[in-house]
Amino acid sequence: RGTRALLSLGRPPGRARGGGVYLMVCTARDRAGARYKVQENIERFFTRFVEEGKATVRLREPAVDVCLSKANASNLKNFLSAVRLAHQGTDIGALPLSTLVPAKTSEVEKPKTKMIITSRRDYPLTKNFPYSLEHLQASYCKLARIDTRVLCLKKLRKLDLSHNHIKQLPATIGDLICLQELNLHDNHLESFSGALCNSTLQKSLQFLDLSQNKIKALPIQFCQLRELVNLKLDDNELIRLPFKIGQLHHLRFLSAARNKLPFLPSDFRKLCLENLDLFGNPFEQPNPLVPSIQLKIPLTLLECAARATVNYRIPYGCRLLPSHLCEDLEVAKTCQCGSACLSSFIQITVTMNLHHVAHTVVLVDNMGGTEAPVICYFCSLDCYSQFLDRYLQSN
Repeated sequence: RGTRALLSLGRPPGRARGGGVYLMVCTARDRAGARYKVQENIERFFTRFVEEGKATVRLREPAVDVCLSKANASNLKNFLSAVRLAHQGTDIGALPLSTLVPAKTSEVEKPKTKMIITSRRDYPLTKNFPYSLEHLQASYCKLARIDTRVLCLKKLRKLDLSHNHIKQLPATIGDLICLQELNLHDNHLESFSGALCNSTLQKSLQFLDLSQNKIKALPIQFCQLRELVNLKLDDNELIRLPFKIGQLHHLRFLSAARNKLPFLPSDFRKLCLENLDLFGNPFEQPNPLVPSIQLKIPLTLLECAARATVNYRIPYGCRLLPSHLCEDLEVAKTCQCGSACLSSFIQITVTMNLHHVAHTVVLVDNMGGTEAPVICYFCSLDCYSQFLDRYLQSN
């Protein structure tokens, strides 16, 4: 039971003109196969679940049950029909018989689901990867690009291409519909494309390691990867984190140590993490008393329309608005009062204790700090003034 097997119906070699018909079962342990006479030797067929690829053939001598499962339903029906005819003594010439010979190893081996390659000399150059692979690691292979043969492995759940020389990711990685873990640690990546963020990875990707690359920024669309649980961005050249990072509701582990982050995005407050590591970033000293004022008074018609669209949750899309306006609306800021602002706002940075968003926090610096600057936006002078009053009173 549970063993991959090859079933054949036929006659042994050298008996082309005579002899009975046999059912032969070959397994990885017994490639030579066990043969069972068929004619007038079938006790019963169990075919209740044949549409699910399951059936059982019960023999009289010896008293054996041949149980089949995970078979193609159509092929299984044809096979059982031929066995039934052979049992009834139908003319051999009318049956689809095989010559009963030992099975090849590839026919009875369990499909390979895992392959680990850790050197260039072991990397297959002439043979294809098994299509049954679910876990592939190809590290330290000096790969300059992702092999197109890898992109055909539709059952892949884990792909580890760490410690290579990959500079760019093909959009076709998004065609790996089962991919849950992608490890690209220690490569030469300079970007992570928006096309990948809009692919089927949105529904499957849970672990992503982009650490030790040369990435300066991630695209706006990055936060469409909403199934992410673990994200590693250490040792890059990031000058900012994704604007809408708060949309990653499933994110529990985030590390972005040793980058070039001056502050955190406003949306960072929405995260709910188990572990956070931001050590070694050149965070600026926040000063709420020195705002960056980008208010336009009176507000432009575009600003008023944009604010109303977001505040009143008016549906929009590329079929209703020009695409550049849709992109602007996607990155609308949120004031402390809850209202939206587009290009007219006041911006400051304030101190946030990282324990507000994470259970465990790696120290931000060697001084034992767990605080970092986070951006705040205000849609008007009134909102900023109210904040300033509260801030001065508390200090």
